[in-house]
Formats: sequence, structure tokens, C-alpha cells
Amino acid sequence: MMAKTVKITLVKSPIGYSKRHKNTVRALGLRKVNQTVEQEDTDVLRGMLSLVNHLVVVEE
Repeated sequence: MMAKTVKITLVKSPIGYSKRHKNTVRALGLRKVNQTVEQEDTDVLRGMLSLVNHLVVVEE
């Protein structure tokens, strides 16, 4: 069975936001604006995405 994945794209720079938000973006594997990564869909990932939902776009 294949694990469900989501595509995450950084659409806004974390500059000017709290260190917690910057660290969350880095933990997601995002370094540059418009960079896209694929991550396995887990509860932990969903919590991280809800924290920085104003900086990223998520595609299921």
C-alpha cells in the first residue's frame, strides 16, 4: 500500500515572521520561495502545515 503524499510549495518568504515559523518551514524541507517538496501525509505534518498555512500552498 502506497503512503499518501502531499506537495508543499513555499509561496511567501518567512522573513519577518517568528523564529518558530522559520524553523517549521525549514523542517518541512523548504529553503527557497517557489520550492516544492513532497512529504508523507501524517498528523505531525498536518500540524506543521497549520502553523505556517499563510506561507505555503498544499496540494493533495
